[in-house]
Amino acid sequence: MNLPNKLTLLRVILVPFFVVVLLTQCVGENSKYVALGIFVIASITDFFDGRIARSRNLVTNFGKFMDPLADKLLVCSAMICLISSGKLEDWIVIVIISREFIISGFRLIASDNGVVIAASYWGKFKTVSQMAMIIVLILDLPGLEIAGIALKYLALGLTVVSLGDYVWKNRGIILDGEI
Repeated sequence: MNLPNKLTLLRVILVPFFVVVLLTQCVGENSKYVALGIFVIASITDFFDGRIARSRNLVTNFGKFMDPLADKLLVCSAMICLISSGKLEDWIVIVIISREFIISGFRLIASDNGVVIAASYWGKFKTVSQMAMIIVLILDLPGLEIAGIALKYLALGLTVVSLGDYVWKNRGIILDGEI
């Protein structure tokens, strides 16, 4: 297994630790900062796994499939946790997670046809905006309320745009069940 794929797996492994620390306050008053640190480390692996894979020609079908899945696990877990704290509206999370299920469906159908659908730039922008939103919402610092609101709607908008982009580029899957 190459380094980029190991970084992707690390991101998956960090998800349960992040969730436990964020939801249980198991490290006391600093739990949100420890959880934030875990989230940031996991998010940084997303940047490096792709960069290393492309620069060293280590792009694999495993990475093309698992990298977006690892992102979904991390981001969706964080957003679900933020609902219970009242920092993120449930309907926003429902829209975002619905998009993820739709794209996953596209990827499954495509893989049945021997095609791997890699993440698009819109999908990458969406992921970065969601990660930035999550960081600001976990921090929950005075003065960042407007930034948090702006990031919520930016992430939501990019989620819808990236869904439209995937649907358009892969409309053959919808229309014919083929690529």
